[in-house]
Amino acid sequence: MNAFTLKNGQLHVESVALSDIAARFDTPCYVYSRSALETALDEFQKELVGIDSLVCYAVKANANLAVLNVFARRGAGFDIVSTGELKRALAAGADPKKIVFSGVGKSAAEMVFALETGILCFNVESAPELERLNDVAMSLGKKAPISLRVNPNVDAKTHPYISTGLKENKFGVAYEDALKIYERAASLPGIEVMGIDCHIGSQLLDPSPFAEALDKLLQLIDQLAAKNITLHHIDLGGGLGIRYKDEEAPTVKSYLQPLLQELKNRKLKILLEPGRRLVGNAGVLLTKVEYLKTGEVKNFAIIDAAMNDLTRPALYDAWHDIVPVVPRNDAPQNWEVVGPICESGDFLGHNRPLAIKPGDLLAILSAGAYGMAMSSNYNARPRAAEVMVDGAKVHLVRRRETIEELYALESIVD
Repeated sequence: MNAFTLKNGQLHVESVALSDIAARFDTPCYVYSRSALETALDEFQKELVGIDSLVCYAVKANANLAVLNVFARRGAGFDIVSTGELKRALAAGADPKKIVFSGVGKSAAEMVFALETGILCFNVESAPELERLNDVAMSLGKKAPISLRVNPNVDAKTHPYISTGLKENKFGVAYEDALKIYERAASLPGIEVMGIDCHIGSQLLDPSPFAEALDKLLQLIDQLAAKNITLHHIDLGGGLGIRYKDEEAPTVKSYLQPLLQELKNRKLKILLEPGRRLVGNAGVLLTKVEYLKTGEVKNFAIIDAAMNDLTRPALYDAWHDIVPVVPRNDAPQNWEVVGPICESGDFLGHNRPLAIKPGDLLAILSAGAYGMAMSSNYNARPRAAEVMVDGAKVHLVRRRETIEELYALESIVD
């Protein structure tokens, strides 16, 4: 569904005009649609009806408590990569037994907290991590439930910065080493082997790498069974892409059904870790045009949002559609849409045809994933407010920071 639509000549989120949100909460401001979040999760859950499965939302994509709570209320689990994300999920009402802990650099303190919390599983990403986790679990008199995150060396056909399944990536254990690491895990008194995990990348638009990775995992599962190492679940990770511009994003059905077909005769619980797919198109970044600066070579539309608010364009050269909240009938001009940050890389869009004037509101679309979650205070800029819309109801789910809060933890040395 598209929760952001033109009604009565201006862009709305569900039943609320974005101009009303800007007037009430100022800009820049992140705006999320509750119905879009719920619909995105429902797409996965309806394909899994009757199947022993769990959808674990990847918290890193958007960690706002209101977003997490929407998913927790609908039975989702969570994929976390830090104590901070674990505590956020718990604060939002998550069931600890539906939480998996990924990440390559888990500290001993993080392991202790997760074990004491009683999470579902650790996705172990290296042999040294396995040894540390065993030691920590033994010191607490516990057994740590684990999966190995296996790197299948599959090309996810995505941006190199968000590819995670090749040999040169830092994530997971090498496919060739997995068998011996599993054997070691099975021998450790503080470890309980539960499953196998794989995540090959993000913003994937071709489902074939998922199938290729699954084939390799199933071969490994059979090798483990031959050594009397029985697994209880298979975690297929996330990474399913969304439409930003003109991409043909796979449907959840077309992505999942071939995988489910392969797994139908296996007695394995199926875990999934979608992030972007659940939140990406459920949010926009609302911003205002401050100045229009015309030049001989380029025209610049200077807005009040910047790379600190949405870093994806500067970081990945990512494309986000930028549309007026109240479209004009004037002939469009091409604009470099840039922010006020003192960096040449501070842009939100290149060469965009827009009919705009100073004071106009713009919506930067598909900003629900890796938007606020990756924002910063660079140039001493307070981070944006976040708003969730539920039908005609508008909820402030994170107020804008004050400038004073940015240096409240600092002190001057005499």
